[in-house]
Amino acid sequence: MALSRADDYPIHQTPEPIAFAGTDRNFYDRYFFNGYAPDGSSFFAVAFGVYPHLDVADAHFCVVRDGVQHCLHASRKLGMERMELACGPIRIEVIEPLRRLRVIVEGEGIAADLTFTGRAFPIEEPRFTWRVGPRTVMDYTRLTQNGRYEGWIAVDGVRQPLAAGSIGTRDRSWGVRPIGAADPQFAGRAVPQFFWQWTPVNLPGRSLFFHLNAHADGAPWNTRAVIVPDGAGAGEGGGGITEFHAPAMATTLAEGTRWPAPSELVVGEERFRLVPVSRFQMRGLGYTSPKWGHGLDHGPLEVEREDIDLPGIDPARPDNLHVQMLCHVEGPGGETGMGVFEQLAIGDYAPLGLAGLSGR
Repeated sequence: MALSRADDYPIHQTPEPIAFAGTDRNFYDRYFFNGYAPDGSSFFAVAFGVYPHLDVADAHFCVVRDGVQHCLHASRKLGMERMELACGPIRIEVIEPLRRLRVIVEGEGIAADLTFTGRAFPIEEPRFTWRVGPRTVMDYTRLTQNGRYEGWIAVDGVRQPLAAGSIGTRDRSWGVRPIGAADPQFAGRAVPQFFWQWTPVNLPGRSLFFHLNAHADGAPWNTRAVIVPDGAGAGEGGGGITEFHAPAMATTLAEGTRWPAPSELVVGEERFRLVPVSRFQMRGLGYTSPKWGHGLDHGPLEVEREDIDLPGIDPARPDNLHVQMLCHVEGPGGETGMGVFEQLAIGDYAPLGLAGLSGR
């Protein structure tokens, strides 16, 4: 077990847990949260990142109401202080490392007070290392944890408590990814290629986690599925945690898009059907956003609100490719739950017949 209490703070130096140190211009350290009602009627998400060598911190909060994704963006100079978990109107408190965290938001007509409590000890995903030609593009570690939420969210003065039984996922990742201004001398392909799927699922007494990174021909370069019973802890044997190293997702796409449609995940002897009920655009958290991309320098402090009309966006626009689909999940023996199916498909991907940057 390499994870420690310190791994819940943004002070990493390398893609290793905090026990190891080093430097890289593209080093980052990030919090991510999402949450939803158990019937799928609401959705919110949070991201907070620090970029030590760019001396930048940024944060984002989004909530979906009535087909509109209300987003709050903030960026500030880091000032070389990595333990200040606030960026303008968005703040994170680590109440109990690896178990309980709080998010507080107040700005631009959007406010929230949310507390996350983990259902089990977080899993450590396999280290992600991806090279394109001579360049190491990604090299990072992530811990992931499902949990329950308490609190409230207000938009333009309309305050709503979270639905009873609200659930979701949070993660912490640290290491090297492309951040800040684009590299002017990147030795990669003229048309980039990246395929990613991630499905954290909340089931009644257990959590299911699946991820896939794959090359253009469909060959995985990082994949795994994990089933975690409620209350599972750290330590030898994983507290009942079961790993599967050959999961398979039979993916379908919504017509005219690169967004997931109903799909089936096979994990060992079990099959899980994921049926999307709503969509969340990850650019609201800075992912692939032209203006609010992670690590971009906006000066001492900049805060902006953005309202995304979800039915009206262009699915082929590159910054709209990255989505999380909130899904109803049907498991074996009548087991049902909720989770997200995150997907980012850039460039060619033969298993789904995708060619070019963003077209079908």
